Amino acid sequence: MLCMTFFLTDALIRNKTEQSVPEPQPIPAFLSRFPRAGRRLAAGLLLAGLAGCSGLKFIPDNARLYTGSTVTLKSATDTPIPNEAAVQTELTNVISPQPNASILGMRPKLYFWHMGVGKKKGLGHWLANKYGEAPVLFSAVDTARVAGLMLNRLNNDGFFKPEVRSNIKLEERTASVDYQARVNRPYLIKEIFFPERDTLLDRDIRATQAGTLLKVGEPYNLQTFVNERLRIDAALKNRGYYYFAPDYLLFQVDSTLDNQVNVYLKVKASIPAKAAQPYVLNRVTLDTDYTLQDTTMNETPIRYRGYRYYPDESMFKAKAIANATFLYPDSLYRRRRSDQTLSRLMSLGTFRFVDIQFRPARNKPDSLQYGFLNSVVRMTQVPKKSLRAEVQMNVSNLFVGPGVVVQYRNRSALRGAEQLLINAKASVETGQGDALSGVTSTQYGIDAQLLVPRLITPPFDIRLRNSDFQPRTFFELGVKYVDRTKYFTQQVFNAGYGYTWKTKLTNEQRLQPIDLQYVRLSNIQPVFENLLNERPFLRQSFRQQFILGSSYTYTYNQQVLEQRRNQIYFSGGVELSGNLAYLLKNLGGDAKETTEDGQQVYKIANQQFSQYSKLNLELRNYYRTSSNPTSGNKIAGRLLIGAGLPYLNSRVLPYFKQYGIGGPNSVRAFAARGVGPGTYRVPNENSNGGFYDQVGDIRLEGNLEYRHDLFPYVKGAVFIDAGNIWLVNADASRATFDSSGKPDGLNGQFQFNSFFKELAVGAGVGIRIDVQFFVIRLDAAVPIRYPYANTAIQPPVDPTIPAPPGKVFTFDESPTGIGAYRLNIGIGYPF
Repeated sequence: MLCMTFFLTDALIRNKTEQSVPEPQPIPAFLSRFPRAGRRLAAGLLLAGLAGCSGLKFIPDNARLYTGSTVTLKSATDTPIPNEAAVQTELTNVISPQPNASILGMRPKLYFWHMGVGKKKGLGHWLANKYGEAPVLFSAVDTARVAGLMLNRLNNDGFFKPEVRSNIKLEERTASVDYQARVNRPYLIKEIFFPERDTLLDRDIRATQAGTLLKVGEPYNLQTFVNERLRIDAALKNRGYYYFAPDYLLFQVDSTLDNQVNVYLKVKASIPAKAAQPYVLNRVTLDTDYTLQDTTMNETPIRYRGYRYYPDESMFKAKAIANATFLYPDSLYRRRRSDQTLSRLMSLGTFRFVDIQFRPARNKPDSLQYGFLNSVVRMTQVPKKSLRAEVQMNVSNLFVGPGVVVQYRNRSALRGAEQLLINAKASVETGQGDALSGVTSTQYGIDAQLLVPRLITPPFDIRLRNSDFQPRTFFELGVKYVDRTKYFTQQVFNAGYGYTWKTKLTNEQRLQPIDLQYVRLSNIQPVFENLLNERPFLRQSFRQQFILGSSYTYTYNQQVLEQRRNQIYFSGGVELSGNLAYLLKNLGGDAKETTEDGQQVYKIANQQFSQYSKLNLELRNYYRTSSNPTSGNKIAGRLLIGAGLPYLNSRVLPYFKQYGIGGPNSVRAFAARGVGPGTYRVPNENSNGGFYDQVGDIRLEGNLEYRHDLFPYVKGAVFIDAGNIWLVNADASRATFDSSGKPDGLNGQFQFNSFFKELAVGAGVGIRIDVQFFVIRLDAAVPIRYPYANTAIQPPVDPTIPAPPGKVFTFDESPTGIGAYRLNIGIGYPF
């Protein structure tokens, strides 16, 4: 508060001194009550406080606080300086040290630093360590060194023969520097000459010329020359030159031309003979069970596809390892193939460590042009089988209760690095809130997944040889039993087959040609039966849960690039169901059957199958506000768009394929699946199952969150969420009303001209305990905007306004403000 007052006083003083003709100013009324001496004393205290906030009082005697430097860039030829802003930024970046941070002339960090001087503990010591900053004195500034660095950068950018001068500005307690750089026109590249000798090395270097980074007419730039050497070295490494290094290349630059240079690329005469010749792989050894106390090499290897293979038949067939190895005997050494082999073998999931060694082949002398290398690929295994049990606590806005998961894993089930995972799960949860009071949900089930490290696409053999990542074929099979007291018993069966593959680190694709899911309801209780009778759409969504589908998903994820300051995540997927079955039924001339609600449909095994198309899009952006890669301060945003369209054999989407809004990972100010569709609002009387209603065919959701570090392992967050769901076809059993209480006839249906006005909006704050292995999240949020008119609407009394058939709705006004907060507990980040 004091510093803010001092700043205001400082502004008044500056405004006064900037006037050309001083005008007598009346004394403010509240100051006129004080005698003149008191006003002078107050002014003195204000000025002293201002000095304290500026940090100057903490500067030692006979010293000056360094307040920063500026860079002035001028052309010696009165011609525009190319890329002037970039050059000035480059010169500014070499200035050191950096001055103390200031805000409107105040340096609060110096004040906190002073609080900790001479203290080894206590509040002052903590504030100094957390928020303090030692004063940067002018005595620490080496202007000659900084000017030398600027000269170096200008020469590197082609501004030869530059001048840099420093002008020191001394004040009573502060000092600053103005660096003035004077530059000539930059030198441009006129011609580029690659090696011309008739040697194998020079010929291979010339073969890389098409991809050169050096361009005629571009300014000379040292970093471009450095990058060009690295580019040529990488190209030669993929042409067999195992021992070559970038330092063996030399650029000679002729700058005697008029602001132009000729560039001559040479190979140093001192290059070792082994670096100047390409190498061929002579012998490749595969050791699949290497340990530090390895005795495998004393055994007799077998020959397989030209490899020396030390077998471990209890774990692998030779074919599985050979298929993931891209180093071939009698082939040219290529670093690209070595890196690819490392990546493929590690992605099998069966090895803890993989190492590739290359040694000169002693028993095979080099030829006149080629040398020979022996290679050993050493692989250290992880245990083949594992069994793990995990106790969980499932927490949501709907149910809470313990669960247990037992997982069996076999990392080479068929001795081909096939991963077999079998999960057995069980949980008992109790319902939360009045609507689910006394409801217990018991679940148990088992599922199995087999991951095969290749694409099984008969009759084709697709290897993706240029990919660093192992493609996989997956097979899935599972069954789950759910007993929800007072409602129903449910059996869920699923089976699937598909592929996953990556073309590069950030890109992943998943294609599932076969996705079969069948959900069977039984033991339906009267409460749930009444609910289904009231909600025909809900009945259809539960009945139509026989899915004969296919899906495709593309994911682009920059989060694996941890050093990037701005990271983008995108996932887009399409899902189709029932189209092929409908086509075959139609072409076969099968007769349609009539359902209990009068719909004409095709059936398979006396079961109506679902037919629909779905599109899901998700876009996230993570921007780290700090340049420190380890900082947790970031702005995170997410946009979710989803739409499902039932047609022909279906009127609604299956229940578990519909969208919901609200809950710990969605719009956190509202209950899970407690928003929408559209402006629909659960009536007061509908407390026996409103939870099941709030799903729809269309979803739009956006989230924005600022995450910041508080303490070690503790992070805070401020967030805002918005979203809603809608129906493709209006549901008469979910009547919606306008602000006057009149039915608007939309009944949850999506409308282009009004959907944006129907978004539910919430905001809040959160605490996250992040210990790397897991994250416990506590978010408190309040509604900012309800999607419906937030008033207590009574049943319409005007006879011209019909009430919904068979139902009279009443509502209470929903709470607002801090009293409407909702506490969410979650595991992991919301996105």
